[in-house]
Amino acid sequence: MSTTSPSPVSPADGGGLPFKLVATDLDGTLLNSTENVSARTRAALATATAAGALHIIVTGRSAAWARPVFDEIGYRGIAVCGQGAQVYDAGAHKLLTSLTLDRRVAALAIAKIEAETGPLAVAANQDGLEGDVLAGPGYEQLIGSDLPVVRATADELLAAPISKLYIQQRGRTDDELAEAARRVAGDLVGVVMAGPGVVELLPLGLSKATGLAVAARRLGVTAADTIAFGDMPNDVPMFGWARYGVAMANAHRELLAVADEVTLSNDEDGVAAVLERLYPAL
Repeated sequence: MSTTSPSPVSPADGGGLPFKLVATDLDGTLLNSTENVSARTRAALATATAAGALHIIVTGRSAAWARPVFDEIGYRGIAVCGQGAQVYDAGAHKLLTSLTLDRRVAALAIAKIEAETGPLAVAANQDGLEGDVLAGPGYEQLIGSDLPVVRATADELLAAPISKLYIQQRGRTDDELAEAARRVAGDLVGVVMAGPGVVELLPLGLSKATGLAVAARRLGVTAADTIAFGDMPNDVPMFGWARYGVAMANAHRELLAVADEVTLSNDEDGVAAVLERLYPAL
């Protein structure tokens, strides 16, 4: 890992593009703290795609929560949403894949975690293209200032198919809660920390890497063709899958530990700084 002198990167096939696929996380990576994609980052992505690279967004947000950003930046390609649960065609507004979390398993996982930690605040991401996020008693939406949530009772959270759950607990840090959940329920569900106040319970085995692998096959590229950018522990599997992983300067320590390179922060156009080096404007 390097913060000042990145490892040399050469094309996987010995010639041509340094990477055929540029995979970027959204919050904390592609988006700055005002929840926008800067003009510099847009220009760097445009240069990379003009050179022949593909850009794919890989986000923990569901398609419903990601779509406003896609519309704002004119993103029309395939995206991986919901921590890998959804492969979404943004141009056609169509789900290509959609995985759900078994609700009986979800209820059992919550019960086991609460037996260890005490009561949780829980939200549920409903399945489907327009799936709402139902926020149960005490749940606070802490990421994405304009992302809609629907207030619900505890009984309503699991009344319809879901893709994942969000859990919170006052008095514990996100890392502490994720560790406790993983310890007592990690045999039932995947547990990831995806941002401030965002600890998620997923179908076991699901990750950004599994979703990205599905999307890459559709695009005709491989892990060896891929550079990935991220900032949170939920990006660790994606870094393990891709040939080269770039963490933002604002990244969580778990991701920094496995990154091949550390770039500038999301507020300093860290994605653009790397892409400008790899795909210089002609």
